[in-house]
Amino acid sequence: MFYNRMLSWLLLATALSAAAADRLIPKGYYNAIDGKSEAALKTAVYNVINPHTLISSYNNLPQYFQVTDVYPQSSRWWDMYSDIPLYAPSFRGLNREHSFPKSWWGGSTETPAYIDLNHLYPSEAAANMAKSNYPLGTVDRTKRIDFENGVTTVGFAVAGQGGGASLVFEPADEYKGDFARTYFYMVTCYQDLHWKYLFMVDNNTYPTLNNWSRNLLLKWNEQDPVSQKEIDRNEAVYSFQNNRNPFIDFPELAEYIWGEHRGEPFILNDHIDGNYDSGSPTLINPSQGSMLEFGEVALGQTATARLLIHGENLTKGASLRLRIYDNSETSGATHFAIDGSNQGSVAASVANSPQGQWVTVSYSPKELGMHTTRLVISGAGIEGSVGVGLRGECLPEPTLTAPVATAATDVTATSYTANWTPAPDEVVDYWVVNRTLYIGGTAQTEQLIAEDSSLTITDFCGSESYTVQSVRLGFKSPESNSISVSTAGITSVETNAKLGISTMPGAILITCSETIASLRIFTPSGRLVRALDNVENNQLIELPAGAYILTSPQLSTPLKTIVKNE
Repeated sequence: MFYNRMLSWLLLATALSAAAADRLIPKGYYNAIDGKSEAALKTAVYNVINPHTLISSYNNLPQYFQVTDVYPQSSRWWDMYSDIPLYAPSFRGLNREHSFPKSWWGGSTETPAYIDLNHLYPSEAAANMAKSNYPLGTVDRTKRIDFENGVTTVGFAVAGQGGGASLVFEPADEYKGDFARTYFYMVTCYQDLHWKYLFMVDNNTYPTLNNWSRNLLLKWNEQDPVSQKEIDRNEAVYSFQNNRNPFIDFPELAEYIWGEHRGEPFILNDHIDGNYDSGSPTLINPSQGSMLEFGEVALGQTATARLLIHGENLTKGASLRLRIYDNSETSGATHFAIDGSNQGSVAASVANSPQGQWVTVSYSPKELGMHTTRLVISGAGIEGSVGVGLRGECLPEPTLTAPVATAATDVTATSYTANWTPAPDEVVDYWVVNRTLYIGGTAQTEQLIAEDSSLTITDFCGSESYTVQSVRLGFKSPESNSISVSTAGITSVETNAKLGISTMPGAILITCSETIASLRIFTPSGRLVRALDNVENNQLIELPAGAYILTSPQLSTPLKTIVKNE
């Protein structure tokens, strides 16, 4: 069964790769952005690409990656973070990487950004851990470099970059444009999110990117043009999500939103060949050959997927007909259903509207095995019909055993590594680390997702505990035993020739031989807490309990400290 599932994904990957170069941008897809400029253009793009069809689940990402991120005619993973040769279908040694760090918006698993393939990539585990949630940037190679593997470099940023973060992540030259266009997509598709960390973004719908990041990404977008890899991947993601990365289709679009053409209208006919049609009935979403992947579902459970039905110039007074194709050979149709509220049709007037119509399709498998069929859409003046593949696999409900949490390692004032031993011989999609933080005498809880049997915590505040659960097919194991982590006894940290720090309840005391200019105090995650123009000897700075990093142009290295309440 596992072999058949992998084979089906690999066959789809081959078909998509062969067809990608010949496929055109769907007729009418970008009509809404024609003639817009600046903020209106960015919002028009946002309305085209968001909302979109969500992929089945986070735990199925390695299967999607076998379509989107494997070298052509090869089973080697295409990893933009490392050159270590790793091969599908095994995902060992790799992580599901949010290239646009999930912590920047709070990391909520309920946010569509969490499972948006347009910014999710496979990453070798060590490189992924090293890049952490640092912003993109150019590493100053005359200063300290924390990590370098020939593809990923992590270190201090050159002057004017970093947005206050202690370090930046610089990808290889061949991927800088890939990451730039990914970030353009994210700050457009999710311009309505509230950003928690402001290294590269501001909390507004336009321009969203801040000044330094805008300049860097536009530079990378120009220096590293769109590659065939990006074109192929864009087509593959479109087949799953029914949305595209416009900055791959039109790399020059970024210049109209943020760059040298800002203020000029984006005239679609000047940038698109033969697909700007404002007259004939067109089904924009979904496209022919799209797929709704329901992934692996336990017997007795139901998975749902939403499909956007959106057209232009569809025949007035008519309706689009939606039906599940009855494939008698596999009986796949018996496992899938269209939400009854749609009654198998969508009025043309609704589909023609800017927001279109969302249709919910469910997969409720009645027997074990792989199930496939198609959703067929026709009528309302469109030529022929559009077929959307439906696929899911039914597996037995898993029986999960609690992992065994083990002692934390590499404990510092600001970080530690949580560890655990998985239950033997159990298939696990991922682990959930349940943190309980004790700040100012108050307990706060947080859940983090881990790919491997350890997780490095980078915002340790001095006292907390953790338990671990394994997850398979959406089912969680019982919680593990609890492990406590503490920095009790740490009262001061490293000093610098020009500056020293002493801690006391709710504050730090500065000792310095000269006035320290432009002192910045950050949390370990990079959030700016205090900005002081000048600091004098014996100056007391009040701070909430927690861990902090202090920087200044006069200091050769950042300093770390921890503040307690008592």
